[in-house]
Amino acid sequence: MADKRPYSSIVVDGVEQAPSRAMLRPVGFESDDFAKPQIGIASTWSMVTPCNMHIDALAEAAAMGADEAGAKSVVFNTITVSDGISMGTPGMRYSLVSREVIADSIETVVGAQGFDGFVTIGGCDKNMPACAMAMARLDRPSVFVYGGTILPGAERRDIISVFEAVGAHAAGKIGDVELLEVEKTAIPGPGSCGGMYTANTMASAIEALGLSLPNSSAQNAVSDHKRQDSYRAGAAVAHLIERGIKPSDILSRESFENAITVCIALEGSTNAVLHLLAIASAADIPLELDDFTRIGDRVPVLADMRPAGQYAMSELIEIGGIRPLMKTLLDAGMLHGDCLTVTGQTLAKDLEDVPPYPEGQRIIRPLKDPIKPDSHLVVLYGNLAPTGAVAKITGHEGLAFTGRAKVYHGEEAAMAAIMDGSVERGDVVVVRYEGPRGGPGMREMLSPTSAINGRGLSAEVALITDGRFSGGSHGFVIGHITPEAFEGGPIALLEDGDEITIDAERRRIDVAVPEEELARRRAAWTPPEPYARKGVLAKYARLVSSASEGAVTDAGV
Repeated sequence: MADKRPYSSIVVDGVEQAPSRAMLRPVGFESDDFAKPQIGIASTWSMVTPCNMHIDALAEAAAMGADEAGAKSVVFNTITVSDGISMGTPGMRYSLVSREVIADSIETVVGAQGFDGFVTIGGCDKNMPACAMAMARLDRPSVFVYGGTILPGAERRDIISVFEAVGAHAAGKIGDVELLEVEKTAIPGPGSCGGMYTANTMASAIEALGLSLPNSSAQNAVSDHKRQDSYRAGAAVAHLIERGIKPSDILSRESFENAITVCIALEGSTNAVLHLLAIASAADIPLELDDFTRIGDRVPVLADMRPAGQYAMSELIEIGGIRPLMKTLLDAGMLHGDCLTVTGQTLAKDLEDVPPYPEGQRIIRPLKDPIKPDSHLVVLYGNLAPTGAVAKITGHEGLAFTGRAKVYHGEEAAMAAIMDGSVERGDVVVVRYEGPRGGPGMREMLSPTSAINGRGLSAEVALITDGRFSGGSHGFVIGHITPEAFEGGPIALLEDGDEITIDAERRRIDVAVPEEELARRRAAWTPPEPYARKGVLAKYARLVSSASEGAVTDAGV
C-alpha cells in the first residue's frame, strides 16, 4: 500500500503547520479533511472561448468524485486562450506560448500546495498538451479529462466553414448575407472544434498514452457521459494514490508509439507531432521526428474525418468513438497492449470487451481498405529543411508539387496577397519569420490556408512556413520548417521565383538554387529585429527550442 499523503502531510501535519490548516479551513476544510489525501482539480474554465465555457461544471463533477472516494478535492484554475478567435491576428503569437504558461501554472499550484494527486481538465488545443506536460513533470497520480467536442452547426458547419467562407467571399462566390449566415450558425454551443482538428486529435492521443480514462476522448461536451467521465476521473486519482501509480509508470516509448499510431489512423493534426515531442520531453522519454516516419511506414489512415474527410467527431461518437479503432489496431499488432493506463490495467485489458463498429458505418475504414496505406504525417528533409519539416499529406492533394516561390515576411502579408488575387495557380506561398523564436510563438496558418481553399486553389497552390498549421488546415501545406528563418535557416534565403519542389514520396523539400548562390545569400542575410523585447513573448523567444524538438521552454535546463 502506497503512502496516501506523501505531499499534503508535509503541508498540514503537526503543530508547526497550524497556520496552513488555519488558511485552509475558510476554503472548505473540516478537521477530518486534513487526514485525507488532497487532490487538486486543475480547471481550464473560461468564458474566453466556447471550448472551455462548460468546464467549471466538469471540475465540480471531478471534485465530487474525488471527495466521494475518500479524498479532499481542491479546485483551482489556469488560463486558456482561443486559437479560433486570435487566428490571423498578432494575438495568435500567444497561443503556443500559452501551452508553456499553463503547464508551468499547473506545476506551480500542485507543487506549492502539496497535492498528493490531481485531475487536469482541458478543452482546447494548447491547454490539453499542457495538462499532459504538467502531469509528466510532476509525476504524481493524475488523470486527464477532455472537455469534449462541440456539436455541428447548421448544415454540419463548424469553425473551418467560417474560415473558408471568408475565402469564398473574397473570390466573389458568396455575398455578405451568406457569410453572415455561416458566421451565426457554425458554433452552436460549448465544446472543442468538431473535426479531427488539434483538440480531438490530442484528446485521442492522450487516451492512447494511457493518461485518460477509456473513451474520455470521444464524448460530446454537453452530455451525461462527459459529466460521468469527469466524476470517475476524480475517483480514479484517489485509487491511483492508493496504488502508487504515477505517470512515470504509464508513459514509455511504447505508449508514445501507441499515441502516434492512433493519431495516424485518425488522420490527426500536424500539431500532434509538436505536442507529443513536448510531452515526451517533459517525461524524459526520447522521441524524435524520425519516430513518426518509422511508425508511419506501417500504420494506415483509416478515419474519413474532417478537415480532409467528411465526418465530425460527434458522428464518430455515435458509432463508438475511438475504442473500436484501437481494438482493431491492437488485434493487428499495431499497438503495445502491455502498456499500463490510469485504469490500473493494461491497454489490452481495457480493450478486451470493446465491440466492433456497427455494420455499414463509413467513418472508419477496415484495415484492408484504408484511405491511405501509410501515414499522412510526413516528415520532410532537404536543402530547405535540413533538420526537418512536417507535412499533412492525405493523398487528396497529390504526392508532389513543384512551383515558383512567392515570399512573404509574416502571415499578414501572405493573407493580403491571397485575398487580393496576387497568389495564382502554380505558386508556392512562403510564409517565414513565423517560427517559435521568430514569430515568436509559431502562429498557425489557418487563415491563409482556408483562404486558398475558399478561392478554389487548394489543388494548385502550396504553402510552406516555419510556423505551423491548425488541425483544420488542409491542402498542400508544409510547416515546422527547421531551422527557422529567424535562425538563418534556408527558408530565410528564398526569393520570389525560386523553384520549390515538395515530394512526399521521397520525403524531400528542396529549392532549385545552387549551393553557391545560397551561400552568397546567406552571407548577405541579417536577422530582423525581434518582435518583442520584454514580456512573455520575449522570454519565450529566448528560451524556446526548435520545432523539431517540440518547441519547449525547459529543454536542457
